[in-house]
Amino acid sequence: MNIEKFKHQHVDILACISDLRILVRGGIAEQAPAIATAIIAMSGAIKLHLAVEDSVLYPALQAGGNMSLASLSRAFQGEMTGIAGTYLEFAGKWNSARRLAAAPEVFRAEANAVLKMLFDRVKKEDREFYPAIEAAPAPA
Repeated sequence: MNIEKFKHQHVDILACISDLRILVRGGIAEQAPAIATAIIAMSGAIKLHLAVEDSVLYPALQAGGNMSLASLSRAFQGEMTGIAGTYLEFAGKWNSARRLAAAPEVFRAEANAVLKMLFDRVKKEDREFYPAIEAAPAPA
């Protein structure tokens, strides 16, 4: 299975996280409009990635006949459900410059936790999930 598109989406998501961190260092209240815009853009990239995973990647792996990959896919999909929900709740709360400027330290604390969780998940997929997919023999 060719997963280059998924890998590229991970690069984009990690770049969004990095860009957001740079903006935050410039001051949350001062950068609130740019931070809100960055959160909206990152949410678009994440929603696209999740949709393609759920509609293409996970079903293909779970129906592909490789029981090990099917099991790994179910585990990763199950974990992602909670992570996605947490991220989307965060993004829905903080996609407004007004809310960011009104509670910068609350945003900072939540962003640190949610973005670390998201970063760690992307890295785990890059380190464990994608190599397993690439190492598996192609279905006959």
